[in-house]
Amino acid sequence: MAGETLSARLQGRVPPMGALAVAVGAVSTSAILIRWSSAPPTVAAFYRVLLTTGLLAPLAVTRYGAELRSLGRRDALAAGATGVALAVHFAAWFQSVEWTSVAASVTLVQAQPVFVAVGAWVLLDERLDGPVLAGIGVALAGMVAMSAGELLGGVPVGPRPLAGNALAVVGAVMMACYVLAGRSLRERVALVPYVTVVYTTCALVLGTIALAQGSPLTGYPPNEWGLFFAMAVGPGVLGHTVLNWALEHVQSAVVSTSLLGEPVGSTVLALLLLAEVPRPWTLVGGVVVLAGIYVTARARAH
Repeated sequence: MAGETLSARLQGRVPPMGALAVAVGAVSTSAILIRWSSAPPTVAAFYRVLLTTGLLAPLAVTRYGAELRSLGRRDALAAGATGVALAVHFAAWFQSVEWTSVAASVTLVQAQPVFVAVGAWVLLDERLDGPVLAGIGVALAGMVAMSAGELLGGVPVGPRPLAGNALAVVGAVMMACYVLAGRSLRERVALVPYVTVVYTTCALVLGTIALAQGSPLTGYPPNEWGLFFAMAVGPGVLGHTVLNWALEHVQSAVVSTSLLGEPVGSTVLALLLLAEVPRPWTLVGGVVVLAGIYVTARARAH
């Protein structure tokens, strides 16, 4: 298949671990770009996904047109459902970044491996053994600690930190739905056709949400369009699309563990570029959450 040939060529020219490092660095910039944007969060999410789709469209049409046209109804519906889950993830998380600290938001949304484990147990009857349960428990304890710290007084980071934290968790749950819904589909459909359908559906849902919220989709200054484009190129193409490619060549546990670098990178960038210093409870709880995610991902791999 054309998709397999291109994937093999990329693997021969691009070290998968090197691509994974680039992807983690790219997604680490996402929260910063969201904060720099003054557009409504759902609008920023819409243009990030729409422009990402536009950047991939020429490749999708020229190399994968036949695969796109031959996509069966069942696979198309599955890809559409995956796109809806991704849209809700983006809508929740983009708003979360505006309401709470970058450190808290990115750490909590990165907890998706925990919810993937729970979802696989509920929906796919996968076993949850002791180490996985321990990892889930540790991660949940860290989430409680992060949110409880917001009730202990002091100057909060963000206008609505508790609501922002809650939306980040919603984003993590929906990302888990995205992973579970697309897992079997990715075994049958090549990367570019898959993400083209998923991203197109995601953009349509986000655009609908933005219009329902009364947010204009036009009239933004040039710097905003620059930020939208940066979100598409960085976190979109170099981030999530490369991560999808890496999953074909690197164990999923390695990818999940590597993604623990995103909260660290985002927190450092927020400190340097936004002068945002996370509260002690956020740091302590964040370390606990990341430890729980690590234990869960490693245990599920074995």
